[in-house]
Amino acid sequence: MKKFFGGTGVALVTPFKKNKEVDFDGIINLVKYVKEKVDYLVILGTTSEYPTLNKKEQEEIINCIKKINNKKLPLVLGIGGNNTKDIVKKINNFDLSEFIAILSVSPYYNNPTQEGIYQHFKYISMHTNNNIIIYNVPKRTGVNVHPQTVIRLARDYKNIIGIKEASGCILQSYQIIAQKPKNFYVISGDDFITLPIILGGGDGVISVIAQGLPKAVSKMVSLVINHQVKEAFYIYYNILDIIKYLYEEGNPVGIKTLLSIIGICHNYVRLPLLHGTTTLITKMKKCLENINQFL
Repeated sequence: MKKFFGGTGVALVTPFKKNKEVDFDGIINLVKYVKEKVDYLVILGTTSEYPTLNKKEQEEIINCIKKINNKKLPLVLGIGGNNTKDIVKKINNFDLSEFIAILSVSPYYNNPTQEGIYQHFKYISMHTNNNIIIYNVPKRTGVNVHPQTVIRLARDYKNIIGIKEASGCILQSYQIIAQKPKNFYVISGDDFITLPIILGGGDGVISVIAQGLPKAVSKMVSLVINHQVKEAFYIYYNILDIIKYLYEEGNPVGIKTLLSIIGICHNYVRLPLLHGTTTLITKMKKCLENINQFL
């Protein structure tokens, strides 16, 4: 496995055609748009509408992105769920030779205890040599992965190399940073609080907005990593409204709406999601006008 470096990662959407088939031209446009500006790509994460993609589609999406990326950027692959043994089976069925890590969401719906979460990731870790990034997103899974559970896993299993922290709680991120092993990465999973997490010792972001504004977000992250805090917050405050609008009608509805406005791909999503409303489109267009004036 290549070393994981942090910085700005992008949680890629899956573009669809009007008939809701995968739009591979849209995928190519998107990867070309971001790959010169960001640090790594995350494939088949939550933002990809992963639960609506069948196995064949997933494999075709992976192969398409690998081909257009041409080994330029490190790749992270989302493989998670609430069936522990099935996750290991999926890991063993994918060719992961070009991926620096697996992003694995904590189990959802089952409502496990903290010990259950620990045993889940322990089982995955012990059945693969691949690097694993825990994904904590309690607003989707229904269960928060507590800092002490994260620290136990980080100390006990060397191939558990980091966490995408999307609890929305800055203090929780700081508790992990304060106790983690030296080479364990704490990555913001929330565009709203990327800067304070990095300022507290975090290692970057797996971002949604970065695929719409890759140059601005990458510059913002680079600035704060290099302690140019005032300059980083200047960018942040100018893109804050559009980050807010990304989630007004759900993710990835918002980011697909933005990508359609700037001409990267269509805004089609699969049920149970619905495409962005005309109200959202109007708000985003106005935001983009303001952003283009300042950045």
